[in-house]
Amino acid sequence: MHPALALWQASNGCLEVGGQSLLRLADRIGQTPFFAYDRRLLDERVAQLRRSLPGAVQLHYAIKANPMPAVVQHLKPQVDGFDVASASEMKTALDAGMNAANIAFAGPGKSDAELAQAVAAGILVEIESEGELRRLTVIAERSGYPARVAVRINPDFVLKGSGMRMGGGPQQFGVDAERVPQLLGQISAAGLGFEGFHIFAGSQNLRAEIICEAQRRTVELALDLAEQSHYPLSYLNIGGGFGIPYFPKDEPLDLAQIGENLGSLMEKLAGRQPQAAVVVELGRYIVGEAGIYVSRVIDRKESRGEIFLVTDGGLHHQLAASGNFGQVLRRNYPLAIGNKFGAAPTETASVVGCLCTPLDLLGDRCELPPAEVGDLVVVFQSGAYGLTASPTAFLSHPAPIEVLV
Repeated sequence: MHPALALWQASNGCLEVGGQSLLRLADRIGQTPFFAYDRRLLDERVAQLRRSLPGAVQLHYAIKANPMPAVVQHLKPQVDGFDVASASEMKTALDAGMNAANIAFAGPGKSDAELAQAVAAGILVEIESEGELRRLTVIAERSGYPARVAVRINPDFVLKGSGMRMGGGPQQFGVDAERVPQLLGQISAAGLGFEGFHIFAGSQNLRAEIICEAQRRTVELALDLAEQSHYPLSYLNIGGGFGIPYFPKDEPLDLAQIGENLGSLMEKLAGRQPQAAVVVELGRYIVGEAGIYVSRVIDRKESRGEIFLVTDGGLHHQLAASGNFGQVLRRNYPLAIGNKFGAAPTETASVVGCLCTPLDLLGDRCELPPAEVGDLVVVFQSGAYGLTASPTAFLSHPAPIEVLV
């Protein structure tokens, strides 16, 4: 069994979400496809992180992973802050009741309007370039509101083994490490409120030893830059990058190893920058395994010896599961027939969506129990980068519903 499926419960051969059967939930929602997020799994993941990471480490939720307002509101009392990447996410964070002092705004293309909104709200702006700093300085002077800033650093190292590289080499993200001292001088001259650094090298990494090495290098880089420039740190976001197992050979991340490493780093920071609040920013790791995408079989067909289950869903809702969101070699997300959960897989079938493109493939030659028209196909690991990372307008099909159960 894929480790993702072991997190979920079932009763009488039917998957359960939030303690109720998938069939009943589908009837309650009144339509397919839909995304469903399980509160229990969200709570368990945050609790697991709290047990594994040092108590002094602050846990931030990166809203980009899943900005559904109900999910954000549910997580708000369980995390220490939010990280946002747009004005819309900023609004979602503030609407959830998070204190603006605990919200940070990152992203390489912030508009003047977004910067003005962040300054007015009192949100920490993570500077990504010299040009952005110049624009923010003008906005702060014009508004009269104090601007809180941190510098997002493009490090001089790469996080190997990541699903997506976010630092090292030439990047649209952050300020090159060697240019940071000069930028800090400009921040001081502009009278802006410098608080610290954000360094994020990569995402979706399942190798704890690589994450630990990146965290060690991140902390050392931040300390060196702060001490060379004589700027004390009150904020240090060391990113996240914690991966979840999507594919059969993936092994879950060893959190204990990461927690032990962070404990040592916190001791080092306490000796050199004792006032620095250390933030671990996680999105996918918190919500990814707590969500499913559910579509209904609307046709079962055979073509030259192969079985195709045609559903009312597809890549327009769950692009990543189709293999068209960063995969080099397409592999199947864990998938099941939700109303026949645990039944023996006795046939090979491909699960496709309703779009007029061969790219609309949710499961390629999967081992499944025999499925018929009306059965519910479940794509697991769908809690992060699902609906909002998909081309929902493609072919103008209706949008799916999202529920938190």
